[in-house]
Amino acid sequence: MADIIIADLPKTKARQLKGSVREKTLRDAEGRAVRVLSLDANSETFSDDLALVFRRNVAKARRENKKLFGAASGFRPKVK
Repeated sequence: MADIIIADLPKTKARQLKGSVREKTLRDAEGRAVRVLSLDANSETFSDDLALVFRRNVAKARRENKKLFGAASGFRPKVK
């Protein structure tokens, strides 16, 4: 029989947002969960936070394009 171990898991690096970036989960009109990142415009680290949010949005878009089109750039390369 397998041993059962109960322990607190450390937070992953992807979940640890820096500065004034906050992640919220909201519902859209159809009731689906939507992740929203928000920034504090008066933060001292606003430019770094904005760059972080931009990088995360681009990475998400590239992952979705790869699933839909087979290429991260959004279109499938032509095969000759």
